[in-house]
Amino acid sequence: MAAGMGSRYGGLKQMEGVGPNGETLLDYSVHDALKAGFGKVVFVIRHDIEADFKKIVGKKWEAKVPVRYVFQELGMVPEGFRVPKERQKPWGTGHAIWVAQGAIQEPFAAINADDYYGRNSFKVLADFLKKTKDLKSARFSMVGFRLDKTLSEHGAVSRGVCSVAPGKHLKKVVERTHIAREGKKAHYLDEKGKKRPLKGNEIVSMNMWGFTPAVFAELDRKLKSFLAERGQEEKSEFLIPRVVDELLGEKRATVKVLSSKSPWFGVTYPEDRPRVQQNIQNLVQKKAYPHEPWK
Repeated sequence: MAAGMGSRYGGLKQMEGVGPNGETLLDYSVHDALKAGFGKVVFVIRHDIEADFKKIVGKKWEAKVPVRYVFQELGMVPEGFRVPKERQKPWGTGHAIWVAQGAIQEPFAAINADDYYGRNSFKVLADFLKKTKDLKSARFSMVGFRLDKTLSEHGAVSRGVCSVAPGKHLKKVVERTHIAREGKKAHYLDEKGKKRPLKGNEIVSMNMWGFTPAVFAELDRKLKSFLAERGQEEKSEFLIPRVVDELLGEKRATVKVLSSKSPWFGVTYPEDRPRVQQNIQNLVQKKAYPHEPWK
């Protein structure tokens, strides 16, 4: 998913160079996905960034793996719905996956373009998906990360905080906003702006999901419901964690929570970039990656 506006970052994070040769975080994700056994890449982008995106990211991979481009635009809504004239904000991650349905017919991973997940994360997700035989089954998965390992030192973040049942099955995922570090713990702001504590060891979703094509029918149903209820709001978002949470509550899907040995890191604010660059440099020096991952 690479169609985001980067409002908090102030620019297009998905094309920001962080590697020694200007590699993007997405370059490392595609490299790790291919090593884990994935066989196709679908980039969800916007028309206004198409030329730059293909030049900086896409063209490097087109000779290595089958690549498809899908466009996420505000006007792409189910028949019978309209977009408010004043709306500029994209519809969110659930919409990003929904627009890709014509390009995907197999079990797939959905990730953010501006996050680093690590090779082991792709491996455990690929191993789960390889066992999926029934493409109509809503037996999904996600890679979970510890909250305190995903916070920025430079501002608040949003995370899908998970409740996990025995057997590592996801019970609930709640999107919490304005999460900030507080000593060794953290807090978030509720809808009334009141501080609520978090322990810091909670499992959170960083939008690394494993789906079968069965998710598209559910997304279509949920998107229509969302637009009917909140489609005229200027800043409402159709977020995949909320969709998954509703499907769990309706018992229409199951989600296995997978653990990874890889660290997560990402760029939320411009001040996060030096740390991300250093992390990538350390990995390259340890020969975890070649200097040009697409080669």
